[in-house]
Amino acid sequence: MTTTRPSGLTDAFLESLVARVPGSSGATWKLTEVYTGELLVELPQSTPEDIERAFHAARAAQQLWAQWPLKKRLEVFERAHTLLIDNALTTTDLIQAESGKNRRMAIEETCDPPMIISHYLKRAPKVLTPKKHGGPIPFLSSSTEVHVPKGVVGIIAPWNFPFATGLSDAIPALMAGNAVVVKPDNKTALSPLYGISLLEEAGLPKGLFQVVCGEGPDVGPTLIDNADYIMFTGSTATGRVIGERAGRNLIGCCLELGGKNPMVVLDDVNVEEWVESAAFGVFGNTGQICMHIERIYLPESRYDELKDAFVERARNFTIGASYDFGPEIGSLVSPDHRDRVAAHVEDAIAKGATVLTGGKPRPDIGPAFFEPTVLEGVTKDMLAGRTETFGPVVGLYSYRTVDEAVKLANDTDYGLNASVWSGDIARAEAIAERIDSGNVNINDALATAYASKATPSGGVKSSGVGARHGDQGLLKYTDVKNVAVLKKQVLGARPGQDYDAYVKQMLQSLKLMRRLRVR
Repeated sequence: MTTTRPSGLTDAFLESLVARVPGSSGATWKLTEVYTGELLVELPQSTPEDIERAFHAARAAQQLWAQWPLKKRLEVFERAHTLLIDNALTTTDLIQAESGKNRRMAIEETCDPPMIISHYLKRAPKVLTPKKHGGPIPFLSSSTEVHVPKGVVGIIAPWNFPFATGLSDAIPALMAGNAVVVKPDNKTALSPLYGISLLEEAGLPKGLFQVVCGEGPDVGPTLIDNADYIMFTGSTATGRVIGERAGRNLIGCCLELGGKNPMVVLDDVNVEEWVESAAFGVFGNTGQICMHIERIYLPESRYDELKDAFVERARNFTIGASYDFGPEIGSLVSPDHRDRVAAHVEDAIAKGATVLTGGKPRPDIGPAFFEPTVLEGVTKDMLAGRTETFGPVVGLYSYRTVDEAVKLANDTDYGLNASVWSGDIARAEAIAERIDSGNVNINDALATAYASKATPSGGVKSSGVGARHGDQGLLKYTDVKNVAVLKKQVLGARPGQDYDAYVKQMLQSLKLMRRLRVR
């Protein structure tokens, strides 16, 4: 294994990426390599005036972009699809350097924007083409549904999947004719900056996709106040603040927020098939996946068998800091986040939980590493029992009846993702219908739902508002214009007409329209 920074990530290359970030005050943020703590680059921090200028430039570019025929806009993304794939290894290096994730997760993250492009290249022409509907008067009127871009979309991207969310949330907005101003997390700004350069190489007009950087409280208010729509992925607490400000500005927003995602395992599960997927669902990306599993409910009749198999798999993960495919588990994103995860585990232990494996930081590997951790006896009075840990930590629970398992799975303020495992698909589907969650995976932990780009993916309860993916993930970036045509003036009473006769005629017309099914 090697922790040497890849040769392609030269100082000159990294400086060229951050050069597009406006920072008129001269303030910078030290962006470091997670594995070693080594300084990678000084990231400019944008002032409110910088952000306003970015929006002004984006609006000017958007006016021209929106005039391009949809076919011409999509041709840019045809080329971008190829460029993103051809340069995936460079993107992977950047993702690893800035986030510390293992190489498998980093390369898989690079796949998301091409998947989004592929889906919407096929779907956007049908979704965005004006649709003609019947009007109130059969044959004499019509109404056309026209989708127009909102203008400039503000995207606040998280640090756990900076490239995937920074680009994939922007791509349908751009296809729909909008400009984008994205604020990546300071810790993980390099990969989205590189992705934007590839989009421009594919023909995206300069100025259409702007980047601003800074801490959330410093950048967020100005970004929201200048945007026509906001897409945010992050914590529920921050989502409430963003939603409130967006509401005051009378703009829409889509918020994918926190989760305390459950997995319900039924008594007929195949243990060999289950354990590998379950382990990835908990520990993939070192537990820093929005949809990752933090609670596993096992049937009492097979609890010891399933617990032992899962703990054994968790205990044998390969942990390491490396730019090759050796380690199965990488680093947490920062020492601060490591401390948060450790605090959840320490709180659980202090209140009576048992550590079945793991439970400790690993400074011998790197500054932000933490062992895959399995807890037993977690209760709602513990941090790990009620709030999102967002790390390589899971609690195991026993249940007697399926009704009890469903009740326990739903006993949370969150509702982002859930998983049900069974040898009987119909049985699992019946349970999935009872779980309060925006996504439910059957015989998988999380990937199947998120990778199904044709179906909207979002949260319920305190896990968010709105969704990405599907037609909804494209149409949310548009306003609907209703263009109605009346070919002949037949609406309303005519001068001198008997109003009783008019009312009778109107009511008879309603019955006729019902039979004709005019809509």
